[in-house]
Amino acid sequence: MNDIATSKFGHGGLQYTLSDGDLQPLGKRILVSKMQFGEKKTQGGIILTDDDGKGTGIHPRWCQVYAVGPKQEDVTVGQWLLIAHGRWSRAFKINKPDSIEIVRMIDENEILLVSDETPSDVQ
Repeated sequence: MNDIATSKFGHGGLQYTLSDGDLQPLGKRILVSKMQFGEKKTQGGIILTDDDGKGTGIHPRWCQVYAVGPKQEDVTVGQWLLIAHGRWSRAFKINKPDSIEIVRMIDENEILLVSDETPSDVQ
């Protein structure tokens, strides 16, 4: 137990990394990427500092559907979703040939909006 506590626990928990390939969620599960965290820049050029972990950071976030389970009928890969605050799993990384994709699983019951187009406030 001490090995786990000193290795990666206590610094955001365990971090999983997968190789690129066919990733298939089970049932109606949804995996998303491009979730918006951190500093943002508005269309007018104003920089909004990172509010995550503060009272003002409690708000829904946009993300893009990365993969869906075979029984998922409500959303498709590539759509943008607005998710209620905190209704996602810890992130895991997928190693792609030219990049690393950060992916999370979301609670499908906490989808607030669905868009086929990139939302205007997403960078």
